[in-house]
Amino acid sequence: MGEVEVTQPAHTSNSTAPPPNSPLPTPPSLPPQQTRPTPPTPPDTRRTAFAEGADRLRAAATTEPGRLRIIGAVLALLVVAFGAVTAWQVTERAAAADDVLTSSQPLSSDAADIYRSLADANTAASSGFLAGREETGVNRVRYEKGIRTAAEKLVNAAANSDPDSPSAATIAELNRLLPEYKGLVEQARTYNRQGFPVGGAYLRYANEKMQEQMLPKAEDLYTRENQRLREDYAAATPYPWIAIALGVVALAALGWAQHRNYRRTNRVLNHGLVAATATAVVVLLWLVVGHSVARAGLNDSYDHGVRSLNVLHDARIASLKARGNENLTLVSRGAQTKKVGEETYDAYDYEFEREMKTLGKGLTLAEGLADDRAGEQPVTAAVGNMTEWRKRHAAARAEDENGEYQQALDRVIGAKGTTGECFDSVDANLAKALEHETTEFKSAAGGGLDAMTGLSTGAAVLAVLGAAGAVLGIGRRLSEYR
Repeated sequence: MGEVEVTQPAHTSNSTAPPPNSPLPTPPSLPPQQTRPTPPTPPDTRRTAFAEGADRLRAAATTEPGRLRIIGAVLALLVVAFGAVTAWQVTERAAAADDVLTSSQPLSSDAADIYRSLADANTAASSGFLAGREETGVNRVRYEKGIRTAAEKLVNAAANSDPDSPSAATIAELNRLLPEYKGLVEQARTYNRQGFPVGGAYLRYANEKMQEQMLPKAEDLYTRENQRLREDYAAATPYPWIAIALGVVALAALGWAQHRNYRRTNRVLNHGLVAATATAVVVLLWLVVGHSVARAGLNDSYDHGVRSLNVLHDARIASLKARGNENLTLVSRGAQTKKVGEETYDAYDYEFEREMKTLGKGLTLAEGLADDRAGEQPVTAAVGNMTEWRKRHAAARAEDENGEYQQALDRVIGAKGTTGECFDSVDANLAKALEHETTEFKSAAGGGLDAMTGLSTGAAVLAVLGAAGAVLGIGRRLSEYR
């Protein structure tokens, strides 16, 4: 057979094939790729944690376990809040009561002692001046004791007052005036012993400095310290109404939770909730009873302690000022006069009568405030001493007005039957009454403070235990759903 030639069909193409061994054509360049803009990031649509929590809370509230958890949390929060507020309010009142007992009342008494000591020193100085060269050591000792006591009380008051307070400025001024007063008294004493009449002028000048500058400043200090004492009482005695209200709310919530538990389970008691209720009841009763006892003690310490002390201090100061004016009546020998209406009086004798009226009113008030025989007896004795003092003073004034100066002097500072004896008896009896009332004050105020002892700590501890009981009680119910 002959060979058959197979003919390959030619490939048909729209383009002409390149000749053999010719270089490949370069592919056409593509246009640069366009950068597509990045779409903006959508805003964060995530909800706040509070909103999400509220949603979860609403979702949980649709189930009984969720509702129980909410109830447990609220009960625990209420009990803890009750304990915390109780501890806070009781602590504040206990601190104020402690200030009454250990700070403000002692400082008030110190201020009164400053006033009394200055007046006592002034009285002793005038008595010593009247004695002249025959001045007894008793008067000198009394004068020095009054000056020393005033200086010591001023130092104590300065240490317990705020540096920039008005009281501190008053104390500084008294510390400045005290040496000036002492210098005038020493000059008066020196000239008097030498027989120079100018000694009387120095003593009158010293008395003016005391009466017009020092005693008013001491009285101002006394007034400020008494105001501070009243403020401490005002902070210590009010009922802690916020704590009491929270306690009532906590108990109501606990009662509602137990009633709800009973309706749903027919179980009368839930041990945890009962324990929480018991602790809340204990704290509330402790708070109300304890504070009521404390309040009663503090009010008693004010009514039968502070008020009596203030009246007795005022009466004692009035007696000292009356005695000083009585002495100065003889020192001045009518040189100082005072016109009242159409009448002219000896200035110092007029002030004597005015102070004796103040003394009489103070003793009458002190008798009414005394709540036992021990407090009333020295005041009654002082009233008798004051009555006799008036009689002897009237006799001395009659002698002086008749020109019998020496006889009048003997009736005032003599050896026996003098007005000085009556003054000393009044002062001694008032000092005894002051000592008794100070003891009464400390007893009543200390009892009030003791009634609050441990209450703040106990309330905090019991509140924590009560909150734990509420959580455990609710947890016991939750365990039934697992």
